[in-house]
Amino acid sequence: MSSTPSAVERAFEAALYADSDAALDTGASLLASDPASDAELARRGEEFVEGAWRRGWQPADVVRIVRRELDETHVRLVSALILDESRRNERNEQARGPRWTAQLEELTAEAAGAAGTSGAFGNSGTKAPPRTDRFSYATAVLGLYRLLLRLPSIEPLDVDVPKRAAGAPKDSRMLTRIRALLAKAEATGFPEEAEALSAKAQELMARHSIDEALLAARTHAKDAPGACRIGVDPPYETAKAVLLDAVSGANRCRAVWNEALGFSTVVGFEPDLEAVELLYTSLLVQATAAMTKAEAAQRAGGRKRTKSFRQSFLAAYAHRIGDRLAEAAEGQVTAGEGELLPVLAARDVAVADETERMFPATVTTRLRGVNDAAGWEEGAAAADRAQVRARPPLR
Repeated sequence: MSSTPSAVERAFEAALYADSDAALDTGASLLASDPASDAELARRGEEFVEGAWRRGWQPADVVRIVRRELDETHVRLVSALILDESRRNERNEQARGPRWTAQLEELTAEAAGAAGTSGAFGNSGTKAPPRTDRFSYATAVLGLYRLLLRLPSIEPLDVDVPKRAAGAPKDSRMLTRIRALLAKAEATGFPEEAEALSAKAQELMARHSIDEALLAARTHAKDAPGACRIGVDPPYETAKAVLLDAVSGANRCRAVWNEALGFSTVVGFEPDLEAVELLYTSLLVQATAAMTKAEAAQRAGGRKRTKSFRQSFLAAYAHRIGDRLAEAAEGQVTAGEGELLPVLAARDVAVADETERMFPATVTTRLRGVNDAAGWEEGAAAADRAQVRARPPLR
C-alpha cells in the first residue's frame, strides 16, 4: 500500500529539479495551500544544510554564496536554518572548531540585529512570523533549497587541527586591539596618523605570530597548518584575488582562488591566517577609498572614468602592494637568526605540503582588461601611499 506524497514532497518534485520560474510557482502554490507542511519544510531545510556540511561547506561559505546568487530575504532564511541546525546538533558544533563557532556567533549577532524582519519556518527557533504572503514566502524557501541542493563538493577544511601550544596566551584582546588600530587607520584623514596606527598593527601581528611559532617549537607542540576561506567579491575579482595572494604570501600563507564560487582558500598557521584576514580587509578598504578619490579627480579634470580605469587601478594596486610586501617579507627573513629561521622554514614546508594535499591540481590566472594607463598610474601611486610597513626584524 503506497502512501500519498506530502505537499512538501510534491512541491520539491515540481520545483527543485527544474530551473524555470514556472516550476517554482507550482511548488510554492502547493506549499502555500497547506500550512501543515511548515514543520516538514523546516526539517527538510536543515537536511539540506547538513548536506552542505558533508560536501565541505561551512556556515560563512553558505551565507556568502546565498548572498552572491540570491538576495537578502534568502540570506535571512538560510541564516535561520543554519542556527536552528546548530542548536539541534550542539555536540557536533563543539567538535567543529573555533572558526566554525565564530561564524555561528556572527550569524547570531546579525540575526539579533535583524529581529522581526525575517520569516520563520514552522518549527524554527526563529519565531517571528513571515512578513509576506505564504506564496511569496514559499517561493523564496524553494529558491533557497534549490541552491542548497545544487552546491558542489569543495575542499573540506580540517576543523580538528591540533590545538595551539599549551600555555599560549589568550589572543582575543590582542586581535581586538589590532582590529581597532586598522579601523582607525582606514577612517582617519591624516596620513601620518594612519601610518602610525597601521605600523603598530603590523608590529602586533608580527609579534603575535612569532611568539606562537617559537612557543610551539620550544614545547614540541603538535602545531599544524589549517585553512580558511575568504570571500573575493565582484566586481574586479581577479585583481582582488591577486591582492589577497600577495598578502597571504607575505604572511607565510598560500592562497588558492575559486573564481566560480567567489572565494579564496588560504592555507597557513592560525596566527598568520588571522593576520591575512585583517590586513587584506584593511588594504581593500584603503584601495576602494583611494580609487573613489582618484575617480573624482579624473572627473573634475573633465575625463570620464570607465570600468577599464577601475580594473587597471586595482590591478596596479595589487601588483605594487605585492612588491612592497615581498620586500618586507624578504627583509624579515634576512634579519632572522638563531632558532627562528629553522622554525619558519619548517612552517613554510608544512604550509606548502598542506596546500598540495588540498589542491593537487591548480592553474595560474592572468589579469585581463588592464589597459588604462591613468588607472594603472593612479593605482600604483595609491599602493605606495597605502599603510604597509615592513614588520620589525625577527629576533
